[in-house]
Amino acid sequence: MSQAAVVLVSGGLDSATTLAIARDRGFDCYALSFAYGQRHQLELEAASQVAQHLGALAHRVMPIDLSMFGGSALTDASLAVPEAALDAPVDEAGAIPVTYVPARNTVFLSLALAWAETLQARHIFIGANAVDYSGYPDCRPEFLQAFEDMANLATKAAVEAQDASERLQIEAPLVAMTKAEIIQTGLQLGVDFALTLSCYQPDLHAQACGRCDSCRIRHQGFVACGVKDPTRYA
Repeated sequence: MSQAAVVLVSGGLDSATTLAIARDRGFDCYALSFAYGQRHQLELEAASQVAQHLGALAHRVMPIDLSMFGGSALTDASLAVPEAALDAPVDEAGAIPVTYVPARNTVFLSLALAWAETLQARHIFIGANAVDYSGYPDCRPEFLQAFEDMANLATKAAVEAQDASERLQIEAPLVAMTKAEIIQTGLQLGVDFALTLSCYQPDLHAQACGRCDSCRIRHQGFVACGVKDPTRYA
């Protein structure tokens, strides 16, 4: 008998692979995306296509507004997204980048937890990755484990659980993978990466800028695994 799982789907490469992994493991997948005040809504269109392509049973887009707090180049247009040449190395030793959105994964996982309870789902999948550089503190294994521990203290389902097998689990299958390994895994599971959008600042035609950190990490991942990059660049 299959189990339900909530899968966070942003429209990007990592979350698409995560959804494919959850499906491959036999879960009935419920995709959840957020209109959180990000620079563009094109990633939500990509998320819808990805959810449909990979057979999610439902896809919900929840509106929240993290832009009211600012503090990130992804939610505050007055802050510039860092840029460099597409093949330029990404600085892995730098400070937390300006594209970090304060508390984003904490908020996203909390809302996913609410839906998981109503679905009687014991698994929440997130495409967090701590290997290829992002510098985001809420992508670290320590954070994900801490959230799982909190979730099992905070929910009716966990309190009423009869044994450890009913604990809620935060699944981060990509957390220790390189970008090339993520791409290879996605391709093996049938992900069409041409449907995905990773760029922080695409144009109105959903073409990637090719200059932001996200574009560069993505492109270099395709190069590293010897696969043609299907991204449409402006």
